[in-house]
Amino acid sequence: MSQSNDSLRLGHMLELAREAMEILGDRALDALFADRVLQLALLHLVGVIGEAAAKVTEEGRKTRPGIPWRDVVGMRNRLIHGYDEVDLKVLYDTIRYDLPELVRELDKT
Repeated sequence: MSQSNDSLRLGHMLELAREAMEILGDRALDALFADRVLQLALLHLVGVIGEAAAKVTEEGRKTRPGIPWRDVVGMRNRLIHGYDEVDLKVLYDTIRYDLPELVRELDKT
């Protein structure tokens, strides 16, 4: 896979992470539990972040060593394969606390 494809995927990850953080905004966890549309939107965005991460080559991953690649891809796998056991608190915490760090790492030049 070419470096340009990695750059594209890293850009997608950055865009999607920012979008998830914006959609969640300053809502509390209770708001996520109460809003099925919000749940679906955030599940989708986090899942696609993990899918893009899974397609970044080893060479591309080495350009961003601060990203916990296994965790990012693992979250996608838990969301997709464990769809019937999604823990919304984990999703909330991922967006609230982990995605800002992911954005910082992806923003590095």
